[in-house]
Amino acid sequence: MTTDATDGSGEQVDDHEAYADLGATTANAMEIAETSMDQVRELVPDETLADRIRQKAVHATGDPEFQHLVRFTGSDDDEPVRAGARAVLDERPIVTDITMVKAGITGRGHDCPVRKAIGNGADLAAETGMTRTAASVLELDSEGVYDDAIAVVGNAPTAALALADCIEQGTRPAVVVATPVGFVKATESRNRLRAVAADHDVPAITNVGRRGGSGLAAGLTNELVHAASDAREGAVALDPPER
Repeated sequence: MTTDATDGSGEQVDDHEAYADLGATTANAMEIAETSMDQVRELVPDETLADRIRQKAVHATGDPEFQHLVRFTGSDDDEPVRAGARAVLDERPIVTDITMVKAGITGRGHDCPVRKAIGNGADLAAETGMTRTAASVLELDSEGVYDDAIAVVGNAPTAALALADCIEQGTRPAVVVATPVGFVKATESRNRLRAVAADHDVPAITNVGRRGGSGLAAGLTNELVHAASDAREGAVALDPPER
């Protein structure tokens, strides 16, 4: 799924060399994007891979306090970012819960197939009465889609709960990014997903509180792509720290 972009001068550049973050392609857009992130870096530490996710969360929400709401599940806070970037480099699938999240995933800087869960599992939803998003996750999981994939939930708490059930039953995504939003089951779903991911050594990026949403999930996933691009260029190391 490699396409060419322009660098602002009209010259074509390969996807892997294009600025993979924030959707910028022209020189003016890149300047705006980079200036925006420079301002975020004044508000959020810029020392670790996990800090990059915190920065993106602040940028996506426009709220500096959101950096304190991000949670990482793994041997250290950087592990989910390392795992996600490696999955991008390995061209593993990115699987979102709904169309809006899928639409927000950058098409540049990677060759991962991107698909959405919603639209699958209609028969299961009709038979059981479960939500369409939960049924779609279970349907794709029965096909082995989530194993070694980047599993992204940006909207539906029931999708996050279904994904937690799948992990508990043996599914192993490369990494989970889950920021379902709302007043009903959103906090519960993220709490359960964090606990199950920790119990089964699945790296995960989630948040606490009621807030979240599709834009945030897409932004955090795009930062995994950006980290992978930097690793490809030798600017970022994806090896775990020595103990």
